[in-house]
Amino acid sequence: MAESMGTFEQAVLLAILRLGEDAYGRAVLKEVQARLERDIAAGAVHATLERLTKKGLVVSRVESGTPARSGRARRFYRIQPKGLRALNDARATVDSLWQGLRWPLKGYL
Repeated sequence: MAESMGTFEQAVLLAILRLGEDAYGRAVLKEVQARLERDIAAGAVHATLERLTKKGLVVSRVESGTPARSGRARRFYRIQPKGLRALNDARATVDSLWQGLRWPLKGYL
């Protein structure tokens, strides 16, 4: 059985997929905020990126800074095959849970 993955971890992984080569911390934060339609603390995204890296679901690389960033380096993230499998497993689990129910839910009370 695959390790369960929370909604926020899924949101971060999906943001990395959507952003492709442009998946760096701040861009991931903005994408997650847009998709979840709420403010997210930058620290929450960075902690999640670190956790996903430790789990082997993503890898990162650091690129040298630019004059526009006052020379500060930027860390970019890329999903690993294990991360894709985790997302596929999470989606299959949710689909299985919803199987046999009509959406949107109504009339069950």
